[in-house]
Amino acid sequence: MEFTIKAGSPEKLKNGCVVAGVLAGGELSAAALALDEACDGAISTILGRGELDDKAGATLMLHALPGLATPRVLLVSLGKRDELSDKAYRDAVTAAARQLAGSVASDAAFCLAEIELPKRDLAWRLAQAAQILKDSTYRCDELKSKKEESKKGVRKLVFVVKNKAGEQLEHAVRRGEAVAEGMALAKTLGNLPANVCTPGYLATTARKLAKDHKVKVEVLDRDDMEKLGMGSLLSVARGSHEPPKFIILQYKGGKAKDKPVVLVGKGVTFDTGGISLKPGEGMDEMKYDMCGAASVLGTFKAIARMELPINVVGLIPATENMPGGSATKPGDIVTSMSGQTIEVLNTDAEGRLILCDALTYAERFEPAAVIDIATLTGACIIALGNLTSGLLANDDALAAELLASGQAAGDKAWQLPLWDEYQDMLKSNFADIPNIGSKGAGTITAACFLARFTKAYKWAHLDIAGTAWKSGAEKGATGRPVPLLTEFLIGRAGH
Repeated sequence: MEFTIKAGSPEKLKNGCVVAGVLAGGELSAAALALDEACDGAISTILGRGELDDKAGATLMLHALPGLATPRVLLVSLGKRDELSDKAYRDAVTAAARQLAGSVASDAAFCLAEIELPKRDLAWRLAQAAQILKDSTYRCDELKSKKEESKKGVRKLVFVVKNKAGEQLEHAVRRGEAVAEGMALAKTLGNLPANVCTPGYLATTARKLAKDHKVKVEVLDRDDMEKLGMGSLLSVARGSHEPPKFIILQYKGGKAKDKPVVLVGKGVTFDTGGISLKPGEGMDEMKYDMCGAASVLGTFKAIARMELPINVVGLIPATENMPGGSATKPGDIVTSMSGQTIEVLNTDAEGRLILCDALTYAERFEPAAVIDIATLTGACIIALGNLTSGLLANDDALAAELLASGQAAGDKAWQLPLWDEYQDMLKSNFADIPNIGSKGAGTITAACFLARFTKAYKWAHLDIAGTAWKSGAEKGATGRPVPLLTEFLIGRAGH
């Protein structure tokens, strides 16, 4: 979908469809009111019959209204005025996107962004709309023998504003597009099967990203990791025939002296559980265990498209976790890059084993902050469900920054405690630390494990086990938390 932005009067627009907002009780937005006056109150008459539900996201398509240049008007409910919120606005935009996707109109004018929201300016509303509308066009049909080609759907959309659009508003639209493109990359990588999206495929994707944008990439192979002493990461890779990769991305949009933000993404391209084998049911979804890595690549694409003035490093430890004659066994003890020894009590708690070496590697960049992203624990799904990502951090100010970014991006997280008392649940008689804690608080003890490797810098951990993908009829990767991470980096860049 192509976007433009211009000032205009809704009633004079000749686009194939004009999208306007309506509040509960038939209260018309400014755009809807202008359209209504031009068609001699036809819209008010129709609404007076109760044709449009008051709930935010309800829609009503009207055709051939007298006095209008456009053949179609799509009315979208925003709910009650005193309940206007980020969610109501996003629900309305999402509903509009759904209707436009099935419309025979090839172009549309979008007037919903005129609706004022508490604490949200026009730039925010435009960026959110561009992101949602662009994301609604995502398809994953790369591996289908016949692509789903439809002649329906809006391909060009103009955002209509009251006054001439300045650079700030143009930038907001481009920003929304960039986030959606980053989400699309993350979704595609997650959705691809594990026989395609291998550690090597992630490395190839990173190289392509570097070629297309202002990004530097380096890929370490097994020999390189052995020289660095990444015994914990390599212990996970032992059972697989797919060579592990350690991917290093660098985006240098800031000043040379500025310390970078480091993003670390878990890249287990398929997780059988290893010798601690998972149940067969639903194991196909373990291709999504690399969604942390996918979110790092998606975020890099977004910030490179936006040309953010900030320095960012991405670290992706990538491997499969497979059983086999050479696979790590429960009870084995491995030595991490930090020198700490780890007793592997459960080979299905492998994410922390690859992340800990990446977190140690991050020290060399003297980072301003480090954020790791991982589909780490089923316990997080039990605690927070599929709506909210888990957040734990060794710095409350960093955690607050991420929480606020999640709120602004509509990609929410919730902070869980990382108190020292939980460290007592991680004890081994034979090594410095076990890779699982005693029963209970699984998400917290997983983060406590990682915290042992992050004492040199400010660090936060995002557990996206419940938010990275959906199951059932809507099965597929979500592209989260690309919006949260991008919003955080936009804030850090001063944009």
